[in-house]
Amino acid sequence: MPIFVIHRHDASHLHWDLRLEMDGVLKSWAVPKEPPAKKGIKRLAIQVEDHDLSYADFEGIIPEGNYGAGRVEIWDAGTYELLKKSEKEIEFDLHGKKLKGKFVLVKTNYGKQKEKSWLFFKIK
Repeated sequence: MPIFVIHRHDASHLHWDLRLEMDGVLKSWAVPKEPPAKKGIKRLAIQVEDHDLSYADFEGIIPEGNYGAGRVEIWDAGTYELLKKSEKEIEFDLHGKKLKGKFVLVKTNYGKQKEKSWLFFKIK
């Protein structure tokens, strides 16, 4: 099964990076607030650049002057099952230590970065 990881990233602003293994890379979204562990909580998720699969194990400090400078730690990790994928929706079942169950990313046209904006929430 493919892997997922959520990094807690204390950079210029504290956020969480959701990363899903797809097509040989980690597809990534920056989530400004703690990921939703319960149904009914929706989080904005801004799609960011893909990361190499080796980044799934990264924990440490990105030095000042580099993109994403700050502390990175693994907040949750595990495997997932991809249930549905289209240009506007990705549904998946997470098998992590903190997040378990069915989640979805739904494309939106919200905010300053409309082309990269998604909503991330638990559905079951």
